[in-house]
Amino acid sequence: MSRRVVVTGLGAITPIGNTAEAFWEALTRKEVGIGPITSFDTSEYKAKLAAEVKDFNPQDYMDRKAAKRMERFAQFAVAASGMALTDAGLSMEKEDPYRVGVSVGSGIGSLQALEREHTRLEKGGPRKVNPLLVPLMISNMAAGNVSIQFGLKGKSLNVVTACASGTQCIGEAFRSIQYGEADVMVAGGAESSITPIGVAGFQSLTALSTSEDPLRASIPFDKERSGFIMGEGAGILVLEELEHARARGAKIYAEVKGYGSTSDAYHITSPAEDGSGAAKAMECAVADAGIAPEQVDYINAHGTGTHHNDLFESRAIENLFGEHAFRLKVSSTKSMIGHLLGAAGGVEAVACVKTLEKGYVHATAGYQVPDEECRLDYVTGEGISIDVHYCLSNSLGFGGHNATLCFGKYEEA
Repeated sequence: MSRRVVVTGLGAITPIGNTAEAFWEALTRKEVGIGPITSFDTSEYKAKLAAEVKDFNPQDYMDRKAAKRMERFAQFAVAASGMALTDAGLSMEKEDPYRVGVSVGSGIGSLQALEREHTRLEKGGPRKVNPLLVPLMISNMAAGNVSIQFGLKGKSLNVVTACASGTQCIGEAFRSIQYGEADVMVAGGAESSITPIGVAGFQSLTALSTSEDPLRASIPFDKERSGFIMGEGAGILVLEELEHARARGAKIYAEVKGYGSTSDAYHITSPAEDGSGAAKAMECAVADAGIAPEQVDYINAHGTGTHHNDLFESRAIENLFGEHAFRLKVSSTKSMIGHLLGAAGGVEAVACVKTLEKGYVHATAGYQVPDEECRLDYVTGEGISIDVHYCLSNSLGFGGHNATLCFGKYEEA
């Protein structure tokens, strides 16, 4: 028999708030964290906006020496994980460290380190390249540094599935606890790729919005949507086996009920046009949760603001839920924070847990022009107070990766 898994801690570094609570409060206010890119000169770029993290000082979360041996994405991961562990009230002195693991993903790792050291290579030759380039750059160092920083010696994962990375890391952490490989897992995603090569690459792919109006740049499901806005940050959950959480008197935010993962086997960037892969991931998560599709109240959509993603995800929801699709509330957190790539699923999982806790579904900000092909209730206008018992969080990644998590209100069995 698999074990029940609950959420006992939350941490977030986002473009609209550097704690889980600040992030959530900003979502309820429809605060948009998008603005002109400040980290480099965009005069030659068509895409000029991003959702940058503001007022982040790594030394607020770790000592200076540790911070210097981490790139920005790993710093975000450590900061958010520290907050989540504190929120969970977990004392590692009282835990078997080999029963506490990490599952924190990053889709890309550090483009900053790669750009910086490539410039040194071009100017001064190979001897000028930082000997720490590789351990600074590689994407598993989000998980690695979280493990090192907090003394977590259990299994350590870095699932890299592009924009599905954070969601799949939480899903695999959930499985690890369900089947007895760990009692506690620190899980989520971290990303920081708002760099010249990162923006240029996505821009060349015509995936980015070129709008210069922050309030009309990331507009998921809107007929005038024209691409996504790059964001950065980290979202972390502390997942815990139910009896372990009860034994130490932990506050329980919600329960992880199900996880589904599929592949479109279709195209390297476009989702399957009929939404079949995403629909199957949702179907698997709902079945894993042991509930009927009609019991789902809310879906936190992948909702990137690209034409294909929003249309095909809407089709997926309609295909799975039938008439119930039109009763569901669907909204996109990316409308306010942009697309955090490998961190998106982690941050959006935090939003889902807060939705269950607060009984409030945040709006899809910036939505103005209905698209007759996107026919669902995207919570336009203001957010709404409703009792949410079950919600899904969707993430879709380049390569055809689909991942869905099902969260539910915690109830004593």
